[in-house]
Amino acid sequence: MACSQISLSRSWIYPTTILCLFGFFSMMRPSEPFLFPYLSGPDKNLTSAEITNEIFPVWTYSYLVLLLPVFILTDFVRYKPVIILQGISYIITWLLLLFSRSVQAMQVVEFFYGLVTATEVAYFAYIYSMVSPEHYQRVSGYCRAITLVAYTAASVLAQVLVSLAKISYFHLNVISLVSVSVAFLFSLFLPMPRKSMFFHAKPSREVQKPSSTTAVVDESPKGEAPHCNTEKPASEMATASGNCEDGQLNGPKPENIAVRVFVQWFQDLKECYSSKHLFYWSLWWALSTAGFNQVLNYVQILWDYKAPSQNSSIYNGAVEAIATFGGAITAFAVGYVKVNWDLLGELSLTVFSVVNAGSLFLMHYTTNIWACYAGYLIFKSSYMLLITIAVFQIAVSLSVERYALVFGINTFIALVIQTLLTVIVVDQRGLNLPVSVQFLVYGSYFAVIAGIFLIRSIYIIYSAKCQKEARSSLVSQCTRATQEGPRNVI
Repeated sequence: MACSQISLSRSWIYPTTILCLFGFFSMMRPSEPFLFPYLSGPDKNLTSAEITNEIFPVWTYSYLVLLLPVFILTDFVRYKPVIILQGISYIITWLLLLFSRSVQAMQVVEFFYGLVTATEVAYFAYIYSMVSPEHYQRVSGYCRAITLVAYTAASVLAQVLVSLAKISYFHLNVISLVSVSVAFLFSLFLPMPRKSMFFHAKPSREVQKPSSTTAVVDESPKGEAPHCNTEKPASEMATASGNCEDGQLNGPKPENIAVRVFVQWFQDLKECYSSKHLFYWSLWWALSTAGFNQVLNYVQILWDYKAPSQNSSIYNGAVEAIATFGGAITAFAVGYVKVNWDLLGELSLTVFSVVNAGSLFLMHYTTNIWACYAGYLIFKSSYMLLITIAVFQIAVSLSVERYALVFGINTFIALVIQTLLTVIVVDQRGLNLPVSVQFLVYGSYFAVIAGIFLIRSIYIIYSAKCQKEARSSLVSQCTRATQEGPRNVI
């Protein structure tokens, strides 16, 4: 019995280790900081206009189209097949990057990279189906931290190889191909989950023992608030009871499961977004993530515009490493900051949105590449700080299932906004703006975000002040009434 308990308590170690190894090698891509110089250099000989207006936008469009179908498929097939699909997509992406040359081939590369990013949901959701709730916080930290470590290490390695060893960009992509191939091999060794969050949410043992299921669901990970509305609907409980009485441990037919899941998703989203606190944090998440992804997608083009790679040394790898490491440090520091986020949360969103806007304006107006690098460092670090706070503020009152759903919808809305930005600002069918002017637009975009949350923060602070004054006035009236009471009696 004791051995069985020890085995169960350690059952999270193997899948977490394999998943972290997959995450490390999939993010160990030293070619990434030098993608634009590689495409515009002698290896591919593509023009800046072709890369900016015809190739890079395909990633945004494909990501948007694929996200929701992949999100549904991920839960239905229980994560592992989608992680394997991600590994295959990585390999196809880098094979095409290495051995194809035309604009059309690079657009196919962007499509498969859109599939890679769409399938990332499986990486972060897989572990919740494999470990018990008391390990959620720990394994989430491991899985997220390992990707930051890998990206930082890859950026440092890339800069060292380019600056000191004079390695070509082609060979950086060879290293990336080897790394993502190793990640694919690790994905094959992941255990297959027996359940998922939505379509396969009730294993047979849970159906047989509904009381123990309720006990597990009511538990919150260490440091989190209790889950909101995690009890099963009466109809679902009745279905489970009916299945037990019939001696069938399987759930209802797939058609009924799909309808039930979609209806439950709609009800959950309606209830979650009815909270103003969660709604505004989600709004900032969607708006800022759209702008952040847009900046990341085109920042290398801006750097090349400020300091052409053919005529000067470039330090994209070092900048990406410092920015990622700085973002990780600021995100880590959030856990030690004591702030009344209910009162000052929107104000912090305002302040850091102003910082983001200012850094993007700096990147637009400066002619010095080092000042441009500095603006990017500030921008990425402040975003990673705020997105960490936003994730916590949204997740703290939600169950894992609801958090995954809200995360998916917020990401989808961000992609819709990013697609609109791409179509209007970048695409040759839109304004087709030069890259330097694009960053003026992105700076103005974050300034608008700052204005929205400035109005919201002023309203919250003013309302809190009015409520405090009203309570003070009520207390004073009660005190006077208490003091005057005996005199009136006399």
